[in-house]
Amino acid sequence: MSFTSLSKLVACALLCVLGAACSLDGASKERATRARTSGQKPPRTNLPMPPAAPAHSANGASAATPAGWTQLDGRRAVLEDYRGQVVVLDFYATYCPPCVEAVPHLVQLQRRYGPQGMKVIGLNVGGKEDQLKVPALVRRFQIQYQLATPDDETVDLYLAQDDTIPQTFVFDRRGQLVRHFVGYDAEVGRELERAIEGALAEKAD
Repeated sequence: MSFTSLSKLVACALLCVLGAACSLDGASKERATRARTSGQKPPRTNLPMPPAAPAHSANGASAATPAGWTQLDGRRAVLEDYRGQVVVLDFYATYCPPCVEAVPHLVQLQRRYGPQGMKVIGLNVGGKEDQLKVPALVRRFQIQYQLATPDDETVDLYLAQDDTIPQTFVFDRRGQLVRHFVGYDAEVGRELERAIEGALAEKAD
């Protein structure tokens, strides 16, 4: 293990003890910092889903590329693709102990609630080096929920005000953001499950 990797793990472990969360690394941290200093704010629980479909000009041309993510198989996706389902966006990195601690629970949640219309999407914000470690994480925990790499715009939107991870966002079937969690521990796990159950109980418009 390199000195940089060891230092990263030590720092993250200290953060885990203090607040069950880790700090972002590398380019992802820089993007979040840039967005924070520019005054951009992340979505709040009383606001609707961030724009997920591209805006169109008068002539029908796309005016902007929607914030989204690239799946491990290379396919693109945006939040709007999952309207009608309850969506759990989990921002994580493999070097982050509380992020890894959350994975088995997310696997269980996907298995339990997936048939009811719930979708967990893990978004890796650990940088290119960390993305190479994702396949090993998949094998270790037999992850069956969707994993992807978020666009810069997606990181800016969600992590602008707080660059600690994990961060987990729960959207209901209408695309409304209903809960936002920072960090992970047993209590967060229980609250996350309650949020999912509540969102699943509501019908989409």
